[in-house]
Amino acid sequence: MQQDLITQARTWLAEDPDPETRDELAELIDAEDLDALAARFAGTLQFGTAGLRGELGAGPMRMNRSVVIRAAAGLAAYLKAQGRAGGLVVIGYDARYKSADFARDTAAVMTGAGLRAAVLPRPLPTPVLAYAIRHLGAVAGVEVTASHNPPRDNGYKVYLGDGSQIVPPADGEIADAIAAVGPLAGVDRPENGWEILGDEVLDAYLARTDAVLAAGSPRTARTVYTAMHGVGTSVLTAAFARAGFPAPVLVTEQAEPDPAFPTVAFPNPEEPGAMDLAFATARRANPDLVIANDPDADRCAVAVPDTTADGGWRMLRGDEVGALLAAHLVARGATGVFAESIVSSSLLGRIAEKAGNGYEETLTGFKWIARVNGLRYGYEEALGYCVDPDGVRDKDGITAALLVAELASGLKEQGRTLLDLLDDVAVEHGLHATDQLSVRVEDLSVIADAMRRLRDTPPTALAGLAVTSAEDLSEGTEQLPPTDGLRYHLAGARVIVRPSGTEPKLKCYLEVVVPVASAGELPAARAKGAELLAGIKRDLSAAAGI
Repeated sequence: MQQDLITQARTWLAEDPDPETRDELAELIDAEDLDALAARFAGTLQFGTAGLRGELGAGPMRMNRSVVIRAAAGLAAYLKAQGRAGGLVVIGYDARYKSADFARDTAAVMTGAGLRAAVLPRPLPTPVLAYAIRHLGAVAGVEVTASHNPPRDNGYKVYLGDGSQIVPPADGEIADAIAAVGPLAGVDRPENGWEILGDEVLDAYLARTDAVLAAGSPRTARTVYTAMHGVGTSVLTAAFARAGFPAPVLVTEQAEPDPAFPTVAFPNPEEPGAMDLAFATARRANPDLVIANDPDADRCAVAVPDTTADGGWRMLRGDEVGALLAAHLVARGATGVFAESIVSSSLLGRIAEKAGNGYEETLTGFKWIARVNGLRYGYEEALGYCVDPDGVRDKDGITAALLVAELASGLKEQGRTLLDLLDDVAVEHGLHATDQLSVRVEDLSVIADAMRRLRDTPPTALAGLAVTSAEDLSEGTEQLPPTDGLRYHLAGARVIVRPSGTEPKLKCYLEVVVPVASAGELPAARAKGAELLAGIKRDLSAAAGI
């Protein structure tokens, strides 16, 4: 076993094109560090949410140039098998460690395989890449990003020519093609031959962002903005300037790309402490809104002044922003299908139904939401919003920020706030209180054990609410293909449990619906909702053994 591991590592080392990971692996081999080698050679990174994501390092279980070259070669083989030989593949990348290298390797592999490759001119938001695929008529797109993961991670997100992320069976067929790639010496990687795009694609994207706003709408909301050390600042500020909004006040410590993400433990606006600098800036600047993007700017977080909140600012939940944008679009007369994933609040369905719009639930991820026929608006509770599906068939933190700013501006003209509109929505449709129980693990078996425990002994009641039905989503439903998840319907509540597709987390999504007859009942309804959510969390934790 020991010798097999050393032999496997030496074979990998012999073809590794990257001096950094070669040195790392050589040291581990020389030290005979079997635990570290086993962690790197225990298998291969698997396609998850539309591609690969993992920690940087040597070996097939890490993100590195060897893994990326194989992934690109497999994607190229898949495209050629699909009759796309000679087609264009457009490649974008963020500012993380190795992103530019991975983008260049992908361009070289595509060129060597007889496809045409075009690389975005510099690190740019993921939605710019998603836009560029359709704008340029590409057969596929690749975005090198790990989104909001920790600094040591990177990833490889794959889109097909419709501008949407891959779903089955394409992901499995690409994975098979990657597995069939032989020695790297057999993968042709010329030194040149691909195109480095200019700013024309970015300019076209920015021109398109205007389409999300209503002509002549108020543009007065003042914002504090953080890019969370990512790539959003230049694009968002340009979009706000084009639209005529006041220039956002930047959180200077986080405005420029920095792959070390030095001011945050996790570069995700939802993580504790990530918004502290933004709130500190807001207390000095006194804006109407705080807006945050995650590092690749496909997510949008929103915070509002709230005298009852610690520090005077409150982060809105993704479900709250999702409902606000839906209500805003309905008020503007938007028609079409409103869609969300199953882990998001059922409130969207009520808003769509009352407006006479279609409504659809999908599996988790924008790879599913973006494929809904007739989509006009889609969102997911994890701060993802698709407000211009004809332009970007993916979540887009730039256009979402514009639409939030437009909504806040209109309310400001009326002497009202986003919180006032949330109250209106709750009175009209019932208070939909949501929360999440999220457990990050070192050992993935903890997640598997929790899922098995819930399947073997499903709860019959949570927080005193009877479980009226339980679904094992791994078996699929009439509306949904199979996925690893569990869904419980309770009297006035809903719970979904699933492993994260992008991080080592078990995620439980909780929703309680409390009827409200008038605004005066909202404080009591919120207290009841919070009490029920806390009880569900407690009882679910016990049932899952987490």
